[in-house]
Amino acid sequence: MNAILTRALEQPYVAITEIKQTVENALSESSVSAIINAPIEKVDIADWLLNLPDAEYQRCSVNHIAAGVTSTFDGEPMSINVETIGNALVVQHYVAIVHRPDYCRMLSVSDTITAGGRSKVQVLWELRAERVDDNTTRYTNTIHATATPEFLNFIKEHGISLKDAAKARQEASDAHNREETPNFAKSIENKALYGQYNLSF
Repeated sequence: MNAILTRALEQPYVAITEIKQTVENALSESSVSAIINAPIEKVDIADWLLNLPDAEYQRCSVNHIAAGVTSTFDGEPMSINVETIGNALVVQHYVAIVHRPDYCRMLSVSDTITAGGRSKVQVLWELRAERVDDNTTRYTNTIHATATPEFLNFIKEHGISLKDAAKARQEASDAHNREETPNFAKSIENKALYGQYNLSF
């Protein structure tokens, strides 16, 4: 145990590098939109996300377990999300690559834990606000999951094809996204109009 801990402490910090999604590593891509009944001038997705209380995150999906805000060693803001996606417990370590009122680009090398073991998947989470009219904004929640080399080795060792892994992830991601996106939109709306979380959805 001490040797494992020593090796972990000796590992240098490495800034996150995005793996480009290709047909050889794609697991899923899911995009869902919902309406925010507030003008885009009042919407601030970055402020909403990077101050999101744990309890508010949990309210947005039955599969949300916990959330918190931290930073990288370089001071980049991060959102830590713990949730279930399909049959996996997933710990998302999202780094805010872009964080603007109308757009956040969050990148994570996420821990995925199943009955078969533990591996890592890259998850790109995009949160976008677009003007519809003077009083309405469209919110779009897009999630891309990409296999890391570690995950490709994991499924090979367990006799699972990338096609089957991608099919399961796509179905789970779509279902998860359809549930959380309307609630995210309502939470963003409440923050935009009233400056508060924990209001009625």
